[in-house]
Amino acid sequence: MSHSQTAPTDDALLVLFANGDPLAARELTRRLAPRALGVATRVLGDRAEAEDITQEVMMRLWRAAPEWQQGQAKVSTWLYRVVMNLCIDRKRRLKHGSVGIEDVPEPVDPALSAAEKLQEHSRWDALQAALMTLSDRQRQAVVLRHIEELSNPDIARIMDISVEAVESLTARGKRALAKALAGQREELGYG
Repeated sequence: MSHSQTAPTDDALLVLFANGDPLAARELTRRLAPRALGVATRVLGDRAEAEDITQEVMMRLWRAAPEWQQGQAKVSTWLYRVVMNLCIDRKRRLKHGSVGIEDVPEPVDPALSAAEKLQEHSRWDALQAALMTLSDRQRQAVVLRHIEELSNPDIARIMDISVEAVESLTARGKRALAKALAGQREELGYG
């Protein structure tokens, strides 16, 4: 893969990979796997399951590369849609079993002090617990909009719904999260 002044798009990297460039695969994995893992972790509430989903999504991307048609869809939009579909499938299979929020390990930022880490863990635990009280569709929309910071049109394409439906889901989800977390402001260090 040649290094020019501007980084190649995900689309271009996928085409390079399909043409046999292993560096393109490495760069795409570096860019996309953390996004997939983050979304799957937030939607499922289970890091181990999310890691499995991420691995499956990347494998599907590599298999799709030879037929990829540039310009038809953004690679990231395709990725988020596949993550969501796999999460939905996984939740259906796991419906009879339940994972407690205390079983979900949180990512650790090594730059934080021990006290800051504890505070951050408490905040993420509280957010994850609150996210898990939302309906699946609300949780998906909120994670994609407010954690992954995707645009409403991108979310609409990923979730296969209208932009208005995305706006409604995220608005209701935000209200439900605010209500669920309202009594914990001081405890979480926001008071």
